[in-house]
Amino acid sequence: MFPRLAALLFAALALAPAFAQPGTTRLVVSFTPGGPVDAVARTLAEQLGKELGRTVVVDNKPGANGAIGAIDVARAEPDGHTLWITSVGAAAINPSLYNKLGYDMKRDFAPVSLVVNNVELLVVNPSNPAKDAAEFVASAKGAGKSRAMASSGIGSIPHLAIEQLLDASGATLLHVPYKGAAPAITDLMGGQVDGFFGDVPGLIGHVQSGRLKALGIASPKRHPALPDVKTLEEQGLRGVDTNNWYAIFAPAKTPPAVVDAVNKAIRQALSNAAVRDKLAKSGAEPAPSSPAELASLLQRDLDKWAALIRAKHIKAE
Repeated sequence: MFPRLAALLFAALALAPAFAQPGTTRLVVSFTPGGPVDAVARTLAEQLGKELGRTVVVDNKPGANGAIGAIDVARAEPDGHTLWITSVGAAAINPSLYNKLGYDMKRDFAPVSLVVNNVELLVVNPSNPAKDAAEFVASAKGAGKSRAMASSGIGSIPHLAIEQLLDASGATLLHVPYKGAAPAITDLMGGQVDGFFGDVPGLIGHVQSGRLKALGIASPKRHPALPDVKTLEEQGLRGVDTNNWYAIFAPAKTPPAVVDAVNKAIRQALSNAAVRDKLAKSGAEPAPSSPAELASLLQRDLDKWAALIRAKHIKAE
């Protein structure tokens, strides 16, 4: 026991000077600048750089539903100087949507830390008479009572939330996929569709301003920024549990001591009051984890979304 502990300590000390050398760490974002993952990355980057003693540069590599950024990181040197921040889609949904993905989450990446939780919120136009999700689905039951539900695309978290709601409610819901959340929200405000599931950070401003009405949270617990909005489970709609989490991964074969060092820096960055406050105000919930906890979360979601995608015969466009 003690010799093994000493060996691990020696390895960590040997790696520390090289890792702490001034330089640049790339934080790769698989999406365009200005999007939600990019916003979290930029909120985190400066403080993370201070904790690491290096400059952290956000490097946007969008395309192929997250695959271009993922492959870039998978091929990088496993030295902790290239990191990937991704949403759940590229990490745990894509593997079941695409036959040829170009990367494998277990083979190509080392989990480092969860960063934030982004649960889904069911919203409708303020003119909709439903007071909550239970009333909304009740209005979508029976002949001629279908409701059009927008999503940000086939296989997206909002789409999968709709599928879960179908199973939980028995309502008649028509899935209308859009190319992104923005046009779906615009059409919801315009009355072209009846409802939409979206990440809290992307919807909280519209809810607070009264442009949209929140009916329920697709999570086991209420959201701290929307404490009066009941969960779907509280409303008798069980099994609608969607979390578009963001997490950081490193290339596979990154030494455990380096992974632990980056994990510690992420934890410290997320404990910074200014960082936490900015994330919380946006509707994201800071949620650092251990590498092992992230690995377990990834496996649970790989299994959960694979089962739903198979059962619903969902195919990527």
